[in-house]
Amino acid sequence: MTFLHPAVTVVAVLLTAAAITGYVALQRRRDQALAAAGFSAVKKSGVRRHLPYALLLAALPVMLTGLARPQAEIAVPRVAGTVLLAFDISNSMSAGDVAPNRLAAAQQAAKGFVEDQPDTVDVGVLVFGSEALLTQAPTDDHAAAIAAIERVSPSGGTSLGKAILVALGTITGKPVNLPAEGAAPTTQDLGYWPSATIVVFSDGEETGGPDVQAAAELAAAAGVRIQTVGVGTAEGGTVEVDGFQLATALDETLLTTVAQVTGGTYHPAGDAAALAASTGSIDLRLTTEKEPIELTAPFAAAALLLLTLGGLLGVRWNGRIV
Repeated sequence: MTFLHPAVTVVAVLLTAAAITGYVALQRRRDQALAAAGFSAVKKSGVRRHLPYALLLAALPVMLTGLARPQAEIAVPRVAGTVLLAFDISNSMSAGDVAPNRLAAAQQAAKGFVEDQPDTVDVGVLVFGSEALLTQAPTDDHAAAIAAIERVSPSGGTSLGKAILVALGTITGKPVNLPAEGAAPTTQDLGYWPSATIVVFSDGEETGGPDVQAAAELAAAAGVRIQTVGVGTAEGGTVEVDGFQLATALDETLLTTVAQVTGGTYHPAGDAAALAASTGSIDLRLTTEKEPIELTAPFAAAALLLLTLGGLLGVRWNGRIV
């Protein structure tokens, strides 16, 4: 416990000591005066004689301590931390099996998700195709995050593994890579980031890049949870790439695996309305933050209670308060 005015506590100690000393001296003088006048002191129980005054005296340091404005730190739970929204911008995200198309539906759902977040959550945006690029660093300026979401457009292939590595690098502040193929495994100390979450919007059609499961395991080791949102339908659709019509369908298996490896959840969405609803069920981390709570009111209440009890007992047992 700390005090905004610690000097008052010194005054409280001195005044309390003076009050106790004065009370003891007063009782002795009273007994001496009665003896000098030839009267014997009325025999009373020590409790009945002194308890009311003890309660009144006890109220003094409690009240003065309250004036010192004591504070205590308590852990307050809240939703906080960092959320990185990772958008699959591969050509398959232009498919129209989710109206108006997969990417546009994902953008709309993501914007609603950002708008629902408290200002204690920093939101960043990255896009991934064959490569991954951070387009908005995590910020509490949610309007900036929404603007970054609106700039997303489809092109290229899909590398979810690359997206996870870039997201981890953004969260940890250091480059994150998997060992080269054939090289001995290495241990990367990324720290522990339980308040960070990666939310992936993708159809799950992986076309190459770093191993997705290995990247997800790195995230899990760093305490980062990945939530995945499936964009598209199992029936799929077609997209035109370089004059060719290519079939594309939602791959829920990969997205489910990535989420489960990190302790996250896969959120299926078959149409635009369902996709928007799925973002509302994304579970962010609850963290705790220590906040100072002023205790003046409890001390004042305790002092008032002591004064009241002392007064009532004094009237009942002695016929007076003092």
